[in-house]
Parts: sequence; C-alpha cells; structure tokens
Amino acid sequence: MSENKDPLTERIIACCFKVHSELGPGFNERLYQNALKIALKEAGLRYEIEKEFIVCFEGKKIGSLRLDLVIDDSIIVEIKALVGNVPEVFKYQVLSYLKVSGLHTGLLVNFGNKSCQIKRLVF
Repeated sequence: MSENKDPLTERIIACCFKVHSELGPGFNERLYQNALKIALKEAGLRYEIEKEFIVCFEGKKIGSLRLDLVIDDSIIVEIKALVGNVPEVFKYQVLSYLKVSGLHTGLLVNFGNKSCQIKRLVF
C-alpha cells in the first residue's frame, strides 16, 4: 500500500471530514452516504452510486458487486458506520472491489466513531 497522496483523494477525504464534523457518529451508512453525496457535489466531484461490476471465474459470470460510491471514475469509497476498530475483512472487501473494477485507489471510510477514520488502499 502506498502512502502517496493525490489531489482527488484529498478532496474526497475533506468531504468525508466535513460530513463527520456536522453529523458526528451514530447514524447508519445510508445517511452518511446521502450527506457525502451532497458534499461531493458541492466540491464539484462526479460520483456514481451503487455502481455494479461483474465478477467472473474462468470467463464465466458468477455474480456481481455493487460499490457504495465511485468518484470521478477512479476512486472507490466504501462507507461504514461501525463503533470501534474496523475489522480487517472490510479492508479486503475494498481490495476485492479494486481488483474487480480495475480501479487502483479505494477509501474505506468509517463514520461510526468520535473521529472519522479513513484508510486509503491501493491495488
């Protein structure tokens, strides 16, 4: 995983902090997603909600995945509202999304604690 920052990622992170600053912890993921959509739009960022990607095995479709948000066709944002540490399984969930989508950067955002936690993942 790379720790290099890019301007787009930083803008998305700023939107996440803005949402958490106003709402704080305690809401469900859908409410945070709705608030984040407003913040992203105000920041001039394009996004897709619940973007679907097909998963294949040996060239055959075995299912599909729906991603919370895809920003500017390049960054996946996975939203959580968990109290405490985010289990490792969600890190691997985002890495799987990156693999299936062909995208390279994902943000795992947890709004569930006193401070907003964001993990940047690169595939």
